[in-house]
Amino acid sequence: MLAELAATVDEATAAFEDFNYVRALERTEQFFWRFCDDYLELVKTRAYGEHDDEAGTGSARAALMTAHDTLLRLFAPVLPFVTEEAWSWRAEGSVHRAAWPAADELRQMADGVDGELLATAADVIAAVRKAKSEAQVSMRTDVARAVISGSRAALDRFALVHADVRAAGRIGAVDQQVGDGTLTVQVSL
Repeated sequence: MLAELAATVDEATAAFEDFNYVRALERTEQFFWRFCDDYLELVKTRAYGEHDDEAGTGSARAALMTAHDTLLRLFAPVLPFVTEEAWSWRAEGSVHRAAWPAADELRQMADGVDGELLATAADVIAAVRKAKSEAQVSMRTDVARAVISGSRAALDRFALVHADVRAAGRIGAVDQQVGDGTLTVQVSL
């Protein structure tokens, strides 16, 4: 997520420097909605401390705070009053006097993390949501089993986000099967 946020900062900064305010806002909004739909759902149980993993809880909270602060600074030029209010909840001073976000700092924080992890987790969560929607059941409905198939590399990435995906999708059991390169998910409610 932080690597994607760094790319967003780069694009928004370049757009602002080119006086293309619409592109800067558009790119920031794209990231914001993906962040809300995928990342927040993925890490909320870990951030609430529902796992027995203090390091994981701390990591989730730090990433959420970093993204929050960065997004407020990116939105500040076009949403001045809202961002000022939200900034005051957690920080001293004005968001409009805060330094512009630095993409390099975000990249350093994300150093060594596979950029495809969030995409892999989002793909699985999207398939679970789709199955629940098609079955016309609540998103809070428990999933009895999910079968994830894909390349060995995709399954290895999934293994790293397995716990967060299970919690976000309310998935009971997960089976993994090595298959072709395309990640597929079969859901049994």
